[in-house]
Amino acid sequence: MEVEQVLHMNKGTGETSYAKNSRVQSKIISITKPVTEEALLDLLCKKFPESLGIADLGCSSGPNTLSVISEIIDVIYAKCCDLGISTPELKISLNDLYSNDFNDIFGSLPAFYKKLEEEKGVGFGQCFISGVPGSFYGRLFPSKCIHFVHSSSSLHWLSQVPPELDSKASTAINKGRIYISKTSPQSVLDSYLLQFQKDFSLFLKSRSEEIVPGGRMVLSFMGRRSMDPTTVESIHQWELLAQALRNMVSEGLVLEEKVDTFNAPYYGPCAEELELEIQKEGSFIMDRLEAVEVDWDGGADMSNTTETVTVSSGQRVAKAIRAVVESMLESHFGRDIMDDLFRRHVELVDKHLAKTRTKYINLVIYLIRKG
Repeated sequence: MEVEQVLHMNKGTGETSYAKNSRVQSKIISITKPVTEEALLDLLCKKFPESLGIADLGCSSGPNTLSVISEIIDVIYAKCCDLGISTPELKISLNDLYSNDFNDIFGSLPAFYKKLEEEKGVGFGQCFISGVPGSFYGRLFPSKCIHFVHSSSSLHWLSQVPPELDSKASTAINKGRIYISKTSPQSVLDSYLLQFQKDFSLFLKSRSEEIVPGGRMVLSFMGRRSMDPTTVESIHQWELLAQALRNMVSEGLVLEEKVDTFNAPYYGPCAEELELEIQKEGSFIMDRLEAVEVDWDGGADMSNTTETVTVSSGQRVAKAIRAVVESMLESHFGRDIMDDLFRRHVELVDKHLAKTRTKYINLVIYLIRKG
């Protein structure tokens, strides 16, 4: 699987789009907001440059993208007002993979700029927003030009499926599963961990060259509390999807070989694994590392009473997962089975949630560039 070309959130504004099914990600951004604000204020207390470089890595598209940028601008503007100074020139870079729906973002910018001027006034400093397509597992920006990096719900995606598990590998060693499972061989766990270590180390090294000394990073992504990668909180969302696929195999709707050769380019690390890579790379000081819980469905939206009554938690969860992973599944299994697959997935998630209220574990890290 060529992750850079295949992985993207579902585009547009339809019923299975990411724009309509990103409540979990919105909740994570909201939970992370105090840490983001603290990091920005710490940065601005140390130095107040005339031009501020800001990057949102893995920005995706839809309402969450510009809401993050809006919150960052609000913090900077409020601080400048308190100090009685003009806001610095803001150079904001929105990054995601090449197949991201950048057109949706660019189409939203005129209304965003208009709202910015209405709220902040014509005296608000210049704000330049640009798209930067490419993988964050490598260089994206010139040296020492970024002051603040934000990334939410992105770094759990690997740059590639571990080579030993790729569909082109000579032997399928994780048969019947699409991610780490309690019954996966130890070699599968080792392969995933090694790929994560390579990727996260490269991410840190790349950012260390782009971020100015004293610059800040706030990263949040899926992870786990336990050092054991086979705990339910870490794997169960993938287990239910694998079960739906196995059921289709048993009915002759999907080839068994197709399931055996698909593995998700995903890894939810624990705090100890993150700390080790940060220490080994050596360019950043870790100010904070927290684990927060988020409901699988992002929590009920009580403002939308119609949805609360007519849509089950299982439907919300399955639609949210579909909006994120469908592009990968479609490239491997084909488009024709997607509706049937996720119909079955809804039923399995509903049964699971009827027994227990499952939560994602999200890790939040605040890092400071040394120097």
